[in-house]
Amino acid sequence: MSGVDAVIFDWGGTLTPWHTVDLPEQWRVFAREIHGVALDSPDVPEADIERAHELAARLHTAEERAWSRGRDSHASANIADILAEAGLDPEHDRAHLALAAYEGFWEPHTWTDPQVRPLWEGLHDRGVRVGVLSNTIWPRAYHRRLFARDGVLDLIDGDVYSSEIDHVKPHAEAFRAACAAVGVQPERAVYVGDRLYEDVHGPQQIGMRAIWVPHSDLPTNQVVAVDASPDAQAHELLDILAIVDGWRSGAGGAGSTQG
Repeated sequence: MSGVDAVIFDWGGTLTPWHTVDLPEQWRVFAREIHGVALDSPDVPEADIERAHELAARLHTAEERAWSRGRDSHASANIADILAEAGLDPEHDRAHLALAAYEGFWEPHTWTDPQVRPLWEGLHDRGVRVGVLSNTIWPRAYHRRLFARDGVLDLIDGDVYSSEIDHVKPHAEAFRAACAAVGVQPERAVYVGDRLYEDVHGPQQIGMRAIWVPHSDLPTNQVVAVDASPDAQAHELLDILAIVDGWRSGAGGAGSTQG
C-alpha cells in the first residue's frame, strides 16, 4: 500500500449524522412559499393550497427522477434543473423566498458531526489534506455556508459537489475531480462514506482506498446492490485517525475493522 496524502469525505450521513427526513415535505414548504400560502392564516383560499400541493408533488417527482438517473446513468442534477423539470421558472419572483424556506426546513438536518473538527485538525497535523465530495443538488455556496456556520470551512483543502459537475458518485470522474481538488493521485487518497455502492465501490474503481461508516438507515430505493468490501470501517469519525496512522506506518489500518 502507498501512503496517504489526503482523506476525502462524503457529506450527508458521514460528516452529518444520518437523519430520516420527510422528503415530500421539503417541497411542500417550498411550494407554499411560491404561492404565498401561510398555513397559520384562516383566510387562505383552498385553490391556493391545492396549487401549492400540486407543485410540491411535481417537484418531488422531478427530484426522485433526478436521483434515479444518478443511480442508473450517474448523470448529475442541480436544484435549478429540478425546478425547471417541474415546470417552475428558477427565476420566479418568489423563488428566493421559497429557497430560504426550503433551507430552513433542512436546517435541523445539516449540522456537522462534532467529531469533524478534531478529526480534520488531526489529519492536518499529520500533513494529510482534507477534501469533500458530495452527491447533491444543492449549490457549492450553500454547502460552504453550512461548513462556515459549523466552524470547519477553514479546514477544507478542496471540495467538489455533483451539482457543479457532469456526474455523481460512483462515476470515476467524480472521484478524479475530488482528487484533483486536493492535489493528490487517487492511489494516495482515501474516501470516507456511508454507502457501499457510491462510497466504497466508487473510489475503489480508481485505486483509492475506502473507509465505510456503516450507520445510515438508507431507504430501500436508495440502495444499489454491489459486491464491494471496504478497506476499513470507522464506527466513529475519530476512528479514522487510527486507520490512517496504520496505513501510513504500513501496519494495515490499526484500530479499524478490516473488510
